[in-house]
Amino acid sequence: MRQKVIYISVIALIFIFLTPASFADDTTPTPTSEPSSESEDTSPTPTPEESEDNNEDQLKKLNEKIRELETKISENKDQQDSLHSQIDVMDNQIKLTQYRIDSVQKQINDTTLDIDSASKRIKKLEGSLSDVSKVLLTRIRATYQAGEIDPLSILLASSDIREFINRENYLKIVQQHDKQLLYNTQQAKTDYASQKNLLEEKKKKILALQDQLEDYNNQLDDEKDAKQELLRITKNDEKTYQTMLAEARKQVASFKSFAASRVGTGGSILPPQASPDGWYFNQRDERWGRNLIGQSSDQVWEVGCLLTSVAMILKENGEDVTPATVAASSGYYAFSTAGMRIPWASGRFTSIWQRDFNAIDSKLENGKPVIVGVTVSNNSVGTHFIVLKSGSNGDYVINDPWYGPDLDFSDYYTTGQIFQYGWLND
Repeated sequence: MRQKVIYISVIALIFIFLTPASFADDTTPTPTSEPSSESEDTSPTPTPEESEDNNEDQLKKLNEKIRELETKISENKDQQDSLHSQIDVMDNQIKLTQYRIDSVQKQINDTTLDIDSASKRIKKLEGSLSDVSKVLLTRIRATYQAGEIDPLSILLASSDIREFINRENYLKIVQQHDKQLLYNTQQAKTDYASQKNLLEEKKKKILALQDQLEDYNNQLDDEKDAKQELLRITKNDEKTYQTMLAEARKQVASFKSFAASRVGTGGSILPPQASPDGWYFNQRDERWGRNLIGQSSDQVWEVGCLLTSVAMILKENGEDVTPATVAASSGYYAFSTAGMRIPWASGRFTSIWQRDFNAIDSKLENGKPVIVGVTVSNNSVGTHFIVLKSGSNGDYVINDPWYGPDLDFSDYYTTGQIFQYGWLND
């Protein structure tokens, strides 16, 4: 009996000193550079490079050319006093837009490669995450089963103390390995989420670049058409050009006189204005009021009544436009001025230099808004454009790009002041 007690006491002492808690390391092991043999490589995945060095050089050179042309055009903007200088500016603008197209296309190509690279990494990470998760579940079950074995049972099943210690050390190694496996699983999840976010950002960038590319292509077409139209209407004749340039400048001056006579009471720039009908725009709205028109140095708030009226009609027609987009369409304007060419918007509108109330009222009756020019000062050219929404015989509801939407025409103007009218072609 005495020997049995001594034997049990020795076993208890061994159990106390050799229990896993006495030698278990609670510190999470530092991740090793080598992956577990039971899983694929789940080390952190590097972020895809934006482009190769030569691609970056190409984009840099394109941007340098863009800056050079922007500077040159800006310096010559107010010097188009001859047909030759005007054509030179238009040629430079066409080159500038082409360089911008090339730059955006380059960014689209590079981003497309980045998306392809990110997609491949995501696919690889999905496989790695699936494999390491399976291994982890297997190890958790094995560790749980091992944890159910009582240390005393291990001791009694061991042939000697050395075998007992070896078994306990093995359990310790297994626990450390499981911690490493858990770390690898978490790292794979983090990398996977990171690559997914990167992919979504690249996709959004592609969409934005594609929209920008479409705008530049449209702008390039407008600029080429404007140059051809200039050569057609002037017949390469300097005298004709000077006459038309004078008319365009006269129109701009008349717009400025209207704004100057009212800026004292109404102010120039306004906060964003409401659009009760969904297509009203105000030329003084801060979202575009300070934008320059075409290739001129004039701002929308001061001389943009006609272009804002055009924007309203296009918007009412279901197009995604604002005064900002119309102002940026340089092909709409004559000779690097803010004077809009006739017919308006590169021929999209019919415009007539007279007043014909039968024609105006007929359009309104058919639900087609009409733009009219009104003379509101001593300038015979006229100084302001508005949109007639509905009505007849001078009793009209108007959208005025200066005063506001849904106003009574007779509160501001008379039918005798109308000198020009036009509408969007079918």
